[in-house]
Amino acid sequence: MYRSAAKRLPNFPSTCFNWRPHIPQARARAINPPRFCTSATWDPLSGNNPNQFEPTSSSSSSSWAEEERARSHEKQSKRSRPNAHCHYEDEQAKVLNASLRHVIRLGWSEAAMFAGAREAGLSPSIVGSFPQKEAALIEFFMDECLQRLIDIIDSGEEVKDLVPSERIAKLVKIRLEMQAPYISKWPQALSIQALPSNVPTSFKQRAALVDEIWHAAGDESSDVDWYVKRSLLGSIYSLAEVYMLTDNSPDFRDTWAFLDGRVKDAFDLKKTIQEVKYLAEAVGGGIGSSFEGFMKRAFQK
Repeated sequence: MYRSAAKRLPNFPSTCFNWRPHIPQARARAINPPRFCTSATWDPLSGNNPNQFEPTSSSSSSSWAEEERARSHEKQSKRSRPNAHCHYEDEQAKVLNASLRHVIRLGWSEAAMFAGAREAGLSPSIVGSFPQKEAALIEFFMDECLQRLIDIIDSGEEVKDLVPSERIAKLVKIRLEMQAPYISKWPQALSIQALPSNVPTSFKQRAALVDEIWHAAGDESSDVDWYVKRSLLGSIYSLAEVYMLTDNSPDFRDTWAFLDGRVKDAFDLKKTIQEVKYLAEAVGGGIGSSFEGFMKRAFQK
C-alpha cells in the first residue's frame, strides 16, 4: 500500500520496505526509463524518448490516454504492503517480536534482544546475526506500527465521517499512541535513529508514514503541493512526538491538544493562501497565476 516518495530518495541499503511509490503518472514516466532506450539517447529531464511514437490521430491519442488511465488504476488497486518481517529469517523475526516485551525494562538494547532470544527458545548468539542490533529492533517496531496503522486505515472505522484535518489529527494520534507504552525509553530510540548510519532508514520510514496518512485523508496532490504537504505533516508529527516525551498530563491530553492546534494551523494557512489567490484572480486575470508561482517558489526555499 505504499504510496511514498521512495523513488525521490537515494537507494539506501538495509531497509525492509517493499516500496511502490505513488507518483503522478507524468512524473512516473519521467523517472522510469522507457523500454528499448539507452542512457545515451534518453533524457529524463527533457522528456525526450526516441522510441516513443507520436499518435497519428486524435482517436489514437484518446485510446492511448484511456489505456494509461486503466494501467494506473490497476497499479493503484495492487499497492504493495509493508512487511516488518520481509528481510528477516523466521527465527530473527521471533527474536525481535519477543524483544519488544523487554524494551520497557531494558531499553532498546542488546540486553532486550538477548532476553527476547531466550523467550523465543533460541540461543542469544542469534543476536549477532543482526548487523545493527538496537537499530534493527527499532526498525522492526516502526514497521509493525505502520502495518497496524494501515490496517486501521483500510478498515475505515476510526476515520469515517471525519473531514481531512480531523482525519489527519486522528491518525497521527493513533500512531503516537502506539509509542505510549515505550515513552520512557523513546528518547533512546530517537538518539539511535539519529545516528548517521540509521538516518536513511528512519527517514524512509517516516516518509512512508506521512504519505499513508495524507492518502488516507484523500490527498491527490502533485508537483510542489506534494512535497509541501508531506514536509509539513512530517514536521507536525515530529513536534508532537517530542512534545509527548515531556507530557505529564493524564493520557497525554496536552499532547493531543497541541497536535490538534498544529494541524488546524496548517489547514488555516492553506485556506488563507487559497483565498488570497482567488481574490487575485478576480482582480486581474494574470495575477492569480503569478501569485501561485510566487507561493510555490517561496515554499520550495
